[in-house]
Amino acid sequence: MKKHLHYFTGSIAFSLLAAMGGYAIGGLPAALTVAFLIVLETSLSFDNAVVNAGILREWDAKWRRRFLTWGMLVAVFGMRLVFPVLIVALAAGVGPLAAVDLAMNRPDEYARVLTGAHHQIAAFGGAFLMMVFLKFFVDHNKDQHWLGWIERPMTRLGKLEAVEAALTLSLVLLAAGLLGEPERGEFISAGVWGVVTFIVAKGAAALLGGEEGAENIVRQGIGGFVYLELLDASFSFDGVVGAFAMTNNLLVIALGLGAGALFVRSFTIFLVDRGTLESYRYLEHGAFWAIGALAGIMLIGIKWHIPESVTGLLGAVLIVLSIVSSVRANRKAASVS
Repeated sequence: MKKHLHYFTGSIAFSLLAAMGGYAIGGLPAALTVAFLIVLETSLSFDNAVVNAGILREWDAKWRRRFLTWGMLVAVFGMRLVFPVLIVALAAGVGPLAAVDLAMNRPDEYARVLTGAHHQIAAFGGAFLMMVFLKFFVDHNKDQHWLGWIERPMTRLGKLEAVEAALTLSLVLLAAGLLGEPERGEFISAGVWGVVTFIVAKGAAALLGGEEGAENIVRQGIGGFVYLELLDASFSFDGVVGAFAMTNNLLVIALGLGAGALFVRSFTIFLVDRGTLESYRYLEHGAFWAIGALAGIMLIGIKWHIPESVTGLLGAVLIVLSIVSSVRANRKAASVS
């Protein structure tokens, strides 16, 4: 156990500093809120760590370090601090500095504006993650299946051109029916942009990633780095909005979610270095099913509120079940050989 602890030393230290920062801002209640947000972000994004590990195992040590350092700055300061401010600025029709002033001096109004844009955030993030989910399973070259009764038919769909986009846009249109105007049009527009962003990001990763390889491998390089950051952004959407159910303090939210994001990075490197994905053959499958579940919850969450605890628990259950199935498969293969 001790030999694995060094992967999380930085995350633990940052979490303690974040809790101390929360205490300095608002006493014990704020410190406890930071702790709760760390747990929330880590539980919601563990499947993100598994997916990241599947990509990073193809990368060299230099680009893995860049993902941890540069990517951490983007994840903490970009997605957990700057992104909510930009959303509020766009939704309220004010400048970024006015949005910052709103967050610091009128947090209730800031939270109201951000929550009012929830349907657009959910549409963009849900559509992007649904594309990630389908890209993994709707692949006619895929020959390893966990839930074969459903994964095999999905594999055959991969013979249809751009079927992932067609399925995702269909789900966006169905979910849009839960809303009235003008939210319905805004939801559809944001969902379309989620699909477009995925296609552009995936294309950029292939274009800038150097050597050609398997279609679903994201190569190291600027393109792959951008794709991973967009993937992290999509996972953080729900957590950023859900955090306002606990507190309206922007700094407390940034501290809690930022520390959680660092834990996700640490888990990612741990999974890569220890070869966990090779040891547990169905772990990636479980993570991608968790992504699909999260995407679906984001899309229907515009009508029915689903607690973040339920979302995190569902993802954890799917991942645990995939690990159990992997262990059983390994034992069966060992007994045969």
